[in-house]
Amino acid sequence: MTLADPRTAPTRLAASVDRSIRLISTGASSGSTCSPDLANGPWEFDGGPSAYGPGASMGDVIPAGAPRQGSLPEAYRRATDDELHARIRAAKQALGDRVVVLGHFYQRDEVVQHADFVGDSFQLANAALTRPDAEAIVFCGVHFMAETADLLSRPEQAVILPNLAAGCSMADMADESSVEECWEQLEAVYGDLSAVDADGRVPVIPVTYMNSSAALKGFVGRHGGIVCTSSNARTVLEQAFERGQRVLFFPDQHLGRNTAKAMGVSLEQMPMWNPRRPLGGSTAEELADARVILWHGFCSVHKRFTVDQIAAARESHPGVQVLVHPECPMPVVDAADAAGSTDFIVKAIQAAPAGSTFAIGTEINLVQRLAAEHPEHEIFCLDPVVCPCSTMYRIHPGYLAWVLEELVAGNVVNRITVPADVADPARLALERMLAAKPPAAVPAGA
Repeated sequence: MTLADPRTAPTRLAASVDRSIRLISTGASSGSTCSPDLANGPWEFDGGPSAYGPGASMGDVIPAGAPRQGSLPEAYRRATDDELHARIRAAKQALGDRVVVLGHFYQRDEVVQHADFVGDSFQLANAALTRPDAEAIVFCGVHFMAETADLLSRPEQAVILPNLAAGCSMADMADESSVEECWEQLEAVYGDLSAVDADGRVPVIPVTYMNSSAALKGFVGRHGGIVCTSSNARTVLEQAFERGQRVLFFPDQHLGRNTAKAMGVSLEQMPMWNPRRPLGGSTAEELADARVILWHGFCSVHKRFTVDQIAAARESHPGVQVLVHPECPMPVVDAADAAGSTDFIVKAIQAAPAGSTFAIGTEINLVQRLAAEHPEHEIFCLDPVVCPCSTMYRIHPGYLAWVLEELVAGNVVNRITVPADVADPARLALERMLAAKPPAAVPAGA
């Protein structure tokens, strides 16, 4: 998807979460944010204590070795919005087909307007494949997304993350050493994890969500596992059950629980694995009866949505359709009208008859953009507090201008590279994911 030039897109101002935050912070607009620091430039947090930054993940514990961003040159920090946009456009024009800019659905609109493609993480990684002659892929998203793009791109293409501090707290909740330790403990319970039973199934198949590091994608690749997206999670679990007696699902407990529950797996058969406890906090008997072992991870953006918010939306907007992401807690998904990936939500709104009303449970940048792009509908976020994804919000036009102008000068900065010993098994897991195509679905409202 190629977006219109911002100068000819009147919806852009209305879609800007950054503008909404600034207005709220100065008292020029009603409403509230989850942190007053959201009004500051993200570079103000680059040199401070290591943290995800203001926003939904600001209370999450960041790993000690998380990537840090060096100081953004002063010229970019002091530039006005108009100056940054002009510099970005000029750099892109100078680079031409040598660069492709990818923008995730959850990016601030000031960044998305410069993207050549907009979508979810896997859509964007595949979009980059349509530009095989591009020397650089600038991924305006978070770290694991840039890693996936590096896995799928040609070796000579440089994948660039404009701000190295744009990580993902959910992805960080399952690190390679913790998952390896879990695997060893499961082997003590189940025996040889490569041994097959009379039905030809192994004791456990590992499944990792796309929202995980390349190291964990490599782990599942080495152990016969597979990567899933929010769109094909059910298909992946179905295939995993054909080859395994049970599934170890990480890092997002909610996507795993919601998907397995819809398939008829009971909650009693889905114990939680807490990596800080022996056997994850379960007994050997509970693990023996398990069908899906859920990792103790979550998305802090989607954890904010509640059943009370849905009830309030239904009371104030009779006939509202509530659409939520499957990373939301189970009670929220159960109370909604439909749950699906970001792409599912976008298509459901596009297919709805004019005059529809939607309450959306996903990241505010996407919700506000959809509201601006579809004035024929009434669209609002379930959470009344403006609280964007902390790490997506670390990408700012200042960083995008910097990396692009460095490319014009012949310098590659902030390159993301996955080592070969990790990349090979990770690609295998991704290839298995590509083969797990879900059946065609009819969008809600179609």
